Amino acid sequence: MSVYSDRYEAVIGLEIHAQLLTRSKLFCSDDASYGADPNTHISPITLAHPGTLPKLNREAIELAVRLGLACGCEIERVNFFARKHYFYPDLPKGYQLSQHTTPICKGGLVKIRTAAGERYVQLNRIHMEEDAGKSLHDQYDRYSAVDYNRAGVPLVEIVTEPDLHNGEEAAAYLSELRKLVRMLGVCDGNMEEGSLRCDANISIRPKGATHLGTKVEVKNLNSIRYLRKAIDHEVHRMIGLTDRGEPIRQETRSFDADTETTFAIRTKEEANDYRYLTDPDLPQFEVTETFIEGVRKSLPELPEEKRLRLQQQYALPEYDAAQLADDQELSAYFETAAAGTTAAKQVANWLLGPVRSWCNETCQEPDAFPIAPATFVRLLALVEDGTVSHTAAVQKLFPALLDNPAADPLELARQRNLLQERDETALQQLVTDVLAALPTKVQEYKKGKKGLIGLFVGEVMKKSGGKADPKLVQQLLTEQLAH
Repeated sequence: MSVYSDRYEAVIGLEIHAQLLTRSKLFCSDDASYGADPNTHISPITLAHPGTLPKLNREAIELAVRLGLACGCEIERVNFFARKHYFYPDLPKGYQLSQHTTPICKGGLVKIRTAAGERYVQLNRIHMEEDAGKSLHDQYDRYSAVDYNRAGVPLVEIVTEPDLHNGEEAAAYLSELRKLVRMLGVCDGNMEEGSLRCDANISIRPKGATHLGTKVEVKNLNSIRYLRKAIDHEVHRMIGLTDRGEPIRQETRSFDADTETTFAIRTKEEANDYRYLTDPDLPQFEVTETFIEGVRKSLPELPEEKRLRLQQQYALPEYDAAQLADDQELSAYFETAAAGTTAAKQVANWLLGPVRSWCNETCQEPDAFPIAPATFVRLLALVEDGTVSHTAAVQKLFPALLDNPAADPLELARQRNLLQERDETALQQLVTDVLAALPTKVQEYKKGKKGLIGLFVGEVMKKSGGKADPKLVQQLLTEQLAH
């Protein structure tokens, strides 16, 4: 439900454009990679020279079907492309080739998690189309430039039903979808480079109403944070207009990240304004059952499947398993490390704690983590058997190992004097000294204040310079206090 007003409900649908990870463009062999000098990935077909004919990229079809199967969509068997007539200054043909009446994937669901719990967002369709080029307005003082490298790069557009009700839900959906396309190898999900872009269709209606209100589209939101802020601003703006008795115009708007507000850029077009026309140069294509089954067999393990397996195979709590399953590189590291130890839960704790903190602080992905899984397991073993305390391992040994990943953790601990004192005779004397110095506290403990054991352990640890094994210290304290 909406968080914006007691009287209104926000109704939101998202359109996500994801560039497919193909080597070539959708209808020709031009390079589809990102980052080349302007207008170097072009040919007569990209530039729409007279007499050129498009040819459909089979790899793009496979990636679209892969995403559809992962979302539980129905795959359309007979497909064709239509010309979408619209003024594209950066698409030389003057129209865009897109699927209109036959999207390759229909329906489907994406699971999201928010503070309100888990639920499924309904998809309307996933269809294929070509991307436009890029207009550059800041290169020259007196005129604009156009880079056609991106023109013709294959996209899928993932369209939800109007099934979201606030910015939090929309952000959760985009986050889940981004994880999914990256895990499937469908799209790199790089929003800064524009390979994943989001448009939000937003309306409001009185609570309890079933009709949809006047829709506003906010275009080209290139971060999850901006999506949430744009929706929140736009809903508040629409509620304000309605409360003042002013009409909401059906229009296309953009988001200003500096002011965190939206502004109008044009009147919103209707579908019939695009004058869709079946493309005469591209024959219809059929997606066979054999093709679909081949794609299905190539699907990687999906996050929900992986979560359940990690819970069962490694006896992990649901939270830990879900966190690992959502990150392909982190879960791969976990499984490699867990194969070398019986302490799978401790591996998960470290990966979701110190290792993830390192990733966040260094702005790097888990696959850049420099410590090999086998070395990492030896580090954890020192903590498990009490050779090094957990605190010393996290605060001193782990950073030292990051600086020297090839080092042996035990040798590194010796060099830095981090090995715990486990000599019972020496520790017994420290315990005796601490208890003798705190006779009042000892009497209180024996009268029932068992929580004082923490005080005694702390005092022994101080006397040992932090090197005593706290588990052994507590055991020795308990034994002495029992007499």
